[in-house]
Amino acid sequence: MMVRTIAAALLLAAGTANAADTVSASAAWIRVLPGSLPAGGYVVFRNTGDREVAIVDAESPAYGMAMIHRSSTETGMGRMEMVDRVAIPARGTVAFSPGGYHVMLEQPKHPVKPGEPVQVTFTLSDGKKLPVTFVARPANANGPKD
Repeated sequence: MMVRTIAAALLLAAGTANAADTVSASAAWIRVLPGSLPAGGYVVFRNTGDREVAIVDAESPAYGMAMIHRSSTETGMGRMEMVDRVAIPARGTVAFSPGGYHVMLEQPKHPVKPGEPVQVTFTLSDGKKLPVTFVARPANANGPKD
């Protein structure tokens, strides 16, 4: 009986991996602008789990504010809006990229220079934290390595 109870507990634990165990990030970079202008952060999130996970918040020790935004061009006009959550489908990916979702980083605590690492921690829908290291890129950059 004890063996069956332990086996059941192990199966339950294996089947309930938390979001931080199933979500990863890659190709993370920020486009820094001169002075105290906001920076945009871009990254690709991958969810290897069987359930949707959402990004619900962001914070960075290098910036006073970090918010999840979405850019769009509806009716020919460019606009940007803050969003409360970005869903990452089960066994899927979501890209934060120029012209779409991004993390808006405002109020730099020190001048951020191209080449510097910038830590951003994302909060997932289950409350877990996902720390991601971004690489600062110049204002004219279009990706993590150009």
